[in-house]
Amino acid sequence: MKDLLRTSTSLTEGVENILNLQAKLESDASNKYLAMAAWLDRNGFANTASYLYKQAEEEREHFLKIFKFITDMGGIAVTPSVPEVQQEFASFREVFEIALQNEIAVTQAINKVIAKCRAENDYATEDFMMWYVAEQREEEKNARRALELFELINENEATGKFELDVQIAKIG
Repeated sequence: MKDLLRTSTSLTEGVENILNLQAKLESDASNKYLAMAAWLDRNGFANTASYLYKQAEEEREHFLKIFKFITDMGGIAVTPSVPEVQQEFASFREVFEIALQNEIAVTQAINKVIAKCRAENDYATEDFMMWYVAEQREEEKNARRALELFELINENEATGKFELDVQIAKIG
């Protein structure tokens, strides 16, 4: 049956597989941001928590967009399992250090999808993925900006954490 389904899609098995991996990565990113937001909420950073709750929802939308693309193209979209994610963080700053590393990893994975599309002459999927390329430039910029704020605002001063909570929430 799988061979019959394969003939009704323009996605090669290799592109379909890497798209499913990317969808899983986007889903995982959503869960990571959700855990970060919950930690921030528990630790009194309500503004930044709201910002990361929105980021979690945005990553979920990114996942669904890829998932739906796969099905629209006649492929088999795989619902990803939900892995354990880090729930506790050593500091306010660590949340954003991890967030930046996650965004860089997503960018690298998107680049691999594009490379696979080019290797298999899949221009439709490459065109679809270019939205993610632009989106990742913005995501990385925002994550870097959050870390820059830690350099500009001393979180150890009396109002530093409060000011960081306010300013980070304004990013993007």
